[in-house]
Amino acid sequence: MRAVVQRVTSARVRVEGEVVGEIGPGLVVLVGVTHDDGPEQVGFIVRKIADLRIMREEQSVTDIGGQVLVVSQFTLYGESRKGRRPTWNAAAPGPVAEPIVDQVVAGLRARGLTVATGRFGADMAVDLTNDGPVTILLEA
Repeated sequence: MRAVVQRVTSARVRVEGEVVGEIGPGLVVLVGVTHDDGPEQVGFIVRKIADLRIMREEQSVTDIGGQVLVVSQFTLYGESRKGRRPTWNAAAPGPVAEPIVDQVVAGLRARGLTVATGRFGADMAVDLTNDGPVTILLEA
Protein backbone atom coordinates (compact mmCIF):
# COMPACT_ATOMS: atom_id res chain seq x y z
CA MET A 1 0.00 0.00 0.00
CA ARG A 2 1.16 3.48 -0.83
CA ALA A 3 -0.13 6.78 0.42
CA VAL A 4 0.78 10.34 -0.50
CA VAL A 5 -0.01 12.59 2.47
CA GLN A 6 -0.29 16.35 1.99
CA ARG A 7 -0.81 18.89 4.76
CA VAL A 8 -3.57 21.28 3.66
CA THR A 9 -5.46 24.31 4.87
CA SER A 10 -8.51 23.06 2.94
CA ALA A 11 -9.44 20.56 0.24
CA ARG A 12 -12.40 19.20 -1.66
CA VAL A 13 -13.13 16.57 -4.24
CA ARG A 14 -15.76 16.90 -6.96
CA VAL A 15 -17.38 14.30 -9.18
CA GLU A 16 -19.27 15.62 -12.22
CA GLY A 17 -19.25 19.09 -10.65
CA GLU A 18 -20.74 17.92 -7.33
CA VAL A 19 -18.66 18.25 -4.15
CA VAL A 20 -18.56 14.75 -2.63
CA GLY A 21 -15.95 15.40 0.07
CA GLU A 22 -14.56 18.52 1.71
CA ILE A 23 -12.29 19.31 4.67
CA GLY A 24 -10.74 22.25 6.46
CA PRO A 25 -7.24 22.11 7.97
CA GLY A 26 -5.77 18.62 7.94
CA LEU A 27 -4.47 16.07 5.48
CA VAL A 28 -5.26 14.93 1.96
CA VAL A 29 -4.32 11.28 1.57
CA LEU A 30 -4.09 9.61 -1.84
CA VAL A 31 -4.21 5.83 -1.28
CA GLY A 32 -2.99 3.19 -3.72
CA VAL A 33 -3.53 -0.53 -3.14
CA THR A 34 -1.52 -3.42 -4.55
CA HIS A 35 -2.44 -7.09 -4.83
CA ASP A 36 -1.11 -8.40 -1.52
CA ASP A 37 -2.30 -5.61 0.79
CA GLY A 38 -4.33 -6.59 3.83
CA PRO A 39 -4.97 -5.79 7.48
CA GLU A 40 -1.29 -5.35 8.37
CA GLN A 41 -0.77 -2.69 5.69
CA VAL A 42 -4.06 -0.98 6.58
CA GLY A 43 -3.06 -0.77 10.24
CA PHE A 44 0.36 0.63 9.42
CA ILE A 45 -1.01 3.31 7.09
CA VAL A 46 -3.78 4.31 9.52
CA ARG A 47 -1.32 4.68 12.41
CA LYS A 48 1.10 6.72 10.31
CA ILE A 49 -1.57 9.06 8.96
CA ALA A 50 -3.08 9.65 12.40
CA ASP A 51 0.20 10.02 14.29
CA LEU A 52 2.67 11.68 11.89
CA ARG A 53 3.83 14.93 13.46
CA ILE A 54 3.64 16.98 10.26
CA MET A 55 1.15 19.61 11.34
CA ARG A 56 2.33 22.97 12.70
CA GLU A 57 4.34 22.90 15.95
CA GLU A 58 5.19 19.21 15.38
CA GLN A 59 1.68 18.02 16.08
CA SER A 60 -0.28 15.25 14.40
CA VAL A 61 -3.64 15.64 12.67
CA THR A 62 -5.11 13.83 15.67
CA ASP A 63 -3.53 16.32 18.09
CA ILE A 64 -5.08 19.32 16.36
CA GLY A 65 -8.49 17.75 15.72
CA GLY A 66 -7.83 18.09 12.01
CA GLN A 67 -9.68 16.41 9.19
CA VAL A 68 -8.62 13.92 6.54
CA LEU A 69 -9.71 13.64 2.91
CA VAL A 70 -9.01 10.14 1.55
CA VAL A 71 -8.95 9.68 -2.22
CA SER A 72 -8.32 6.32 -3.91
CA GLN A 73 -5.44 6.58 -6.37
CA PHE A 74 -4.54 3.44 -8.33
CA THR A 75 -2.02 5.44 -10.37
CA LEU A 76 0.36 5.39 -7.37
CA TYR A 77 1.24 1.94 -8.66
CA GLY A 78 1.89 3.09 -12.22
CA GLU A 79 5.11 1.69 -13.68
CA SER A 80 6.86 3.88 -16.23
CA ARG A 81 10.49 2.71 -16.31
CA LYS A 82 10.15 1.41 -19.84
CA GLY A 83 8.54 3.19 -22.73
CA ARG A 84 6.20 6.16 -22.54
CA ARG A 85 2.99 4.47 -21.49
CA PRO A 86 2.68 3.45 -17.83
CA THR A 87 1.36 0.04 -16.86
CA TRP A 88 -0.94 -0.47 -13.90
CA ASN A 89 -0.20 -4.16 -13.32
CA ALA A 90 0.90 -3.59 -9.71
CA ALA A 91 -2.36 -1.85 -8.81
CA ALA A 92 -5.04 -4.06 -7.30
CA PRO A 93 -8.28 -4.24 -9.30
CA GLY A 94 -11.27 -2.28 -8.02
CA PRO A 95 -13.07 -5.19 -6.32
CA VAL A 96 -9.90 -5.86 -4.28
CA ALA A 97 -8.82 -2.25 -3.69
CA GLU A 98 -12.14 -0.63 -2.77
CA PRO A 99 -12.74 -2.58 0.46
CA ILE A 100 -9.15 -1.92 1.54
CA VAL A 101 -9.51 1.83 0.98
CA ASP A 102 -12.77 1.61 2.95
CA GLN A 103 -10.85 -0.09 5.78
CA VAL A 104 -8.35 2.79 5.84
CA VAL A 105 -11.25 5.26 6.14
CA ALA A 106 -12.88 3.18 8.90
CA GLY A 107 -9.56 2.91 10.75
CA LEU A 108 -9.05 6.68 10.68
CA ARG A 109 -12.62 7.25 11.90
CA ALA A 110 -12.05 4.73 14.69
CA ARG A 111 -9.12 6.90 15.78
CA GLY A 112 -11.58 9.78 16.21
CA LEU A 113 -10.74 11.65 13.01
CA THR A 114 -13.30 13.31 10.76
CA VAL A 115 -12.81 11.75 7.34
CA ALA A 116 -14.23 12.80 3.99
CA THR A 117 -13.73 10.74 0.83
CA GLY A 118 -13.81 10.85 -2.89
CA ARG A 119 -15.87 8.36 -4.88
CA PHE A 120 -14.06 5.12 -5.68
CA GLY A 121 -13.49 4.61 -9.40
CA ALA A 122 -14.94 7.98 -10.40
CA ASP A 123 -13.27 10.67 -12.46
CA MET A 124 -12.53 13.12 -9.63
CA ALA A 125 -11.30 16.70 -9.47
CA VAL A 126 -9.34 17.36 -6.28
CA ASP A 127 -8.81 20.97 -5.20
CA LEU A 128 -6.46 21.63 -2.32
CA THR A 129 -4.35 24.31 -0.74
CA ASN A 130 -1.10 22.65 0.27
CA ASP A 131 0.19 24.05 3.54
CA GLY A 132 3.96 24.42 3.69
CA PRO A 133 4.05 22.65 1.29
CA VAL A 134 4.38 19.38 3.19
CA THR A 135 4.08 16.16 1.21
CA ILE A 136 5.09 12.73 2.58
CA LEU A 137 5.17 9.36 0.80
CA LEU A 138 4.21 6.34 2.94
CA GLU A 139 4.71 2.77 1.88
CA ALA A 140 3.57 -0.27 3.84
